[in-house]
Amino acid sequence: MAEPAAAPRTALAGLALPIGGPQAGVRDAGPLCRFVCRGDGGIFGVALPQRPCRAEIAGQRAALWLGPDEWLLMAPAGEAASLCRGLREAVAGRAASVVDVSHRNAGLVVEGPMADHLLAAGCPLDLDPDGFPVGMATRTLFAKAEIVLWRPAPEVFRLEVGRSFAPYLVGQLTEVLRDLL
Repeated sequence: MAEPAAAPRTALAGLALPIGGPQAGVRDAGPLCRFVCRGDGGIFGVALPQRPCRAEIAGQRAALWLGPDEWLLMAPAGEAASLCRGLREAVAGRAASVVDVSHRNAGLVVEGPMADHLLAAGCPLDLDPDGFPVGMATRTLFAKAEIVLWRPAPEVFRLEVGRSFAPYLVGQLTEVLRDLL
């Protein structure tokens, strides 16, 4: 009998996250598989956004526009092996590439009515819904950490950060959250 596989862990496992309160909170986005796709996403199952700084969602999968021919593809961790095979087959022999970056990034969710205020303390973008509407996604900074910032819902932001910057980002969010609440 095969031993059960270990439950997927995120890059944030072991970090004390600033939970927050009803106005704004921070939580781990959970285990995801992530791919950077250059060229055509093929069988990913989400239409790749063609408008700059936008995201498309289909079920539990998302595709975020990062550049004219670059997308960040995200899906539940359990789909990693089949997606990896399928995406590589879809781009074989084409001017395209797919790179699995699942273990490179950590994902955070910042949510609540004051989520935009929490992020505005360290992010230079205008996060008002008129300036950063639902569906927008872009590379930016929070304090000194490069992040991908995505607004999937009115009071919800997703942050993707390199795992080595995750403790720094969590620390910065903790300090801002203390001042905000």
